[in-house]
Amino acid sequence: MKREYPDRPIVGVGGVVIHRGRALLIRRGCEPLKGQWSIPGGMLELGEELAEGVRRELKEETGLDVEPLQIVAAFDRITREAERVKYHYVIVDYVCRRKGGKLKPASDVTDARWVRREEMPHYNLTEMATKVILQSFEFFEKIQKVS
Repeated sequence: MKREYPDRPIVGVGGVVIHRGRALLIRRGCEPLKGQWSIPGGMLELGEELAEGVRRELKEETGLDVEPLQIVAAFDRITREAERVKYHYVIVDYVCRRKGGKLKPASDVTDARWVRREEMPHYNLTEMATKVILQSFEFFEKIQKVS
């Protein structure tokens, strides 16, 4: 399915990896959002379950093995050009725990960094990405209090 000017929405998955009080951010190498810092993720493949798609995409984009824990957000990202829809993604983001692997950005990622909550404003994240990452930090704070 083509990404630009699609015939129908495309399902995307993302993973907010929280590790040692920091969130993993990637700089996108491809449109949409090329050159911007974001949450790692990509397109769900046919026959693939959401959590498996998150594991695969994060391994491909970052080299990390992750455990998706819980969905933190589901939303539309629609970009219009005049009256046409240029991009339409339905994105499902999970909060994830790092299980292993070595951080190594892939070809469609130009950089990857572990970022503390207070450093996030320096990365010009979208409003939605900021919201999802902050919710993920809160999720980890809650599970740490319980254990």
